[in-house]
Amino acid sequence: MVAYQDFVALCQSGDSEDRGRAAHLAAMAYLGHIGPADEQAALYAALIGFLDDPSVKVRAALAYGLLHACGAPRPILLALLHDSPIIARAVAQYSPALVDADLIGLVRTAEPTMLVAVTMREHISQRLAEALIARGKRLVTLRVLRRSDIPIAPQVLIDLAEGPGSTDAQIRGALLNRADLPASARLHLVHVVAGALRAARMVRGAVAPHRLERLLRNTTDTAMTGIGEREAAAGGRVPYAAELIAAERISTRVMLHAIVNGHVLFLAECLAELAAAPRDKVFTLLGSGSRVALNALLARCGLRESVRNMICRLIFHARAADLADDVAARHFVVTALTEELIVEHDGVIPPELEEAFAYLSEQNVLLARHAARGVMTAFAGDVHGASPMPVDIEEPERLALPAA
Repeated sequence: MVAYQDFVALCQSGDSEDRGRAAHLAAMAYLGHIGPADEQAALYAALIGFLDDPSVKVRAALAYGLLHACGAPRPILLALLHDSPIIARAVAQYSPALVDADLIGLVRTAEPTMLVAVTMREHISQRLAEALIARGKRLVTLRVLRRSDIPIAPQVLIDLAEGPGSTDAQIRGALLNRADLPASARLHLVHVVAGALRAARMVRGAVAPHRLERLLRNTTDTAMTGIGEREAAAGGRVPYAAELIAAERISTRVMLHAIVNGHVLFLAECLAELAAAPRDKVFTLLGSGSRVALNALLARCGLRESVRNMICRLIFHARAADLADDVAARHFVVTALTEELIVEHDGVIPPELEEAFAYLSEQNVLLARHAARGVMTAFAGDVHGASPMPVDIEEPERLALPAA
């Protein structure tokens, strides 16, 4: 306990340490006050008086006393918010009594260090986050994007992806790590990453050009269908597939890729959009529809007869396998369809199927490599692993050279 006379003596002391102690005591007394109203008014007046103290230490002690209190008086906090930088940053970062309107006005003109302090607040609203991003400061934008607890409007994320995300790898990574990144923006960044890899000197020096192109194309196709699968699984008719169709980015290759990788929900979205049919009905046809019904659906999508027949065959093969998780099953299905096409056309693939056949051949090689990885290791660890390799190689007789 401190008597009023002692408190007044501390306030009038020439030592800033004493005045700082008085400021902190006044702040604590105000926040914990449960007595008469005139006593609280006197404490409030004392707090106001400490704002004019010439010592930064005193004003800092006042701020420290009020810093984490929800019931701290806002007029005093607003005054401290425009005090010396060290005090202002602490208030901006920690005070829960400040509202968005207080901080947004500050953010629009604040220096970068103050903006960084605001990004470290425990709770940041979408409105405040977008005000911080609007300042265009790279470090501030990164800090906001890396906080998954902060909601950001989809259009803001799209603008960032198409703007700084296209040239800045760290911002691109922060965007890709956000679960709320719109599908179109995520696909755009995937293509940006593919372009960066294609241009990287180290990558170009390590992988042959044609193989690199195949790898990147396969990866971007997988990303396209994988993003579509996740969007479709979220429920409802999402605009992702419609946007791809409007941009003419859905080809026979993409449809085949969706089937081969088990992205059936995305395929159903695309076919439903192309055929103007209900998504649930399309999904049912893909799962259990007859060949005639599937052909009719694909015909409404505008596909040629030869392409329709090939996709129907692939769908029927896919029904008996778990293509989403089993690489070996994918390899089996692609191999089976490729051999059927070769036998049916006596090795002369029609021109309208050449692109699709080339895709299947690419996938055959890629999937064979994936499926083969680890097979020999697993075999060697089996009970037969101690057996000798079934290879009988006769060593040629070595000629001994005479000593010099």
